[in-house]
Amino acid sequence: MTRNEIAAQIGPRAVGAIYQNSDGAFEVLALVTDPAEAARLLRRRAARFAVIVRDVLRADAQPFAVGSVWTTSDHLVRPGGAR
Repeated sequence: MTRNEIAAQIGPRAVGAIYQNSDGAFEVLALVTDPAEAARLLRRRAARFAVIVRDVLRADAQPFAVGSVWTTSDHLVRPGGAR
């Protein structure tokens, strides 16, 4: 998989971005693009990236890793870098 393909799967989820989908609303805390580290975090051998997020709708939410690709069901609420 090329860098461009991985970037397309990550989508606009830059650090600081907030996005929403049917699972909730999430702030991106970190991007992991090292496949070995992504595989470790997601416990999947084929992982190419991981996005560390925090659910912004839960006050007690803890960060967790996701490996889902960006789809038309995802909506950017705030671009990354905005603080």
